[in-house]
Amino acid sequence: MSEIKNRVKESSLISFEVSSIMPQNQIIEIDIKNQLWQGLVLKEREYRQWIKTHTWEQYKEKAVYIHCSSDAIIPSWAYLLILSSLSNYTSDCILGSKENLLKYLIKKNINALKLDSFINKRVMLKGCSDGVEIDYALFEITRAFLPIVKSLMFGEACSNVPLYKKKN
Repeated sequence: MSEIKNRVKESSLISFEVSSIMPQNQIIEIDIKNQLWQGLVLKEREYRQWIKTHTWEQYKEKAVYIHCSSDAIIPSWAYLLILSSLSNYTSDCILGSKENLLKYLIKKNINALKLDSFINKRVMLKGCSDGVEIDYALFEITRAFLPIVKSLMFGEACSNVPLYKKKN
């Protein structure tokens, strides 16, 4: 009786788990709406006092998105004051939604990858989660791999979807 061989294991196929580029940071929201007078107006003196006395240390090593959930018109400097206070505690801070922040973090994680080990390799993307963030992560990692890999597939080795094959 011949030995059963794992052809997938013996192949030169590199598995890339998309979950490895998904954000692991704790995400915190700063909603300027909470600083509006009567939910309508930002009073500079009170706002600056809040900036001065707020406990910014709580954001250390966390990801923060800043926005205003009210329809009030917020001057640009209001967001900039928050950023200037946060900058000593986190670099993962954006103006926008939680979804914007997740996309920013995914892109940052992709940019931190050492892609040299994938040059001219056969790569299998593995990722089975739902949601906008996983679709975005798959899209962006595919964009990063296309110029460098020999071939790119999605799924599992036993049932995959070919995405790209370099033409010689």
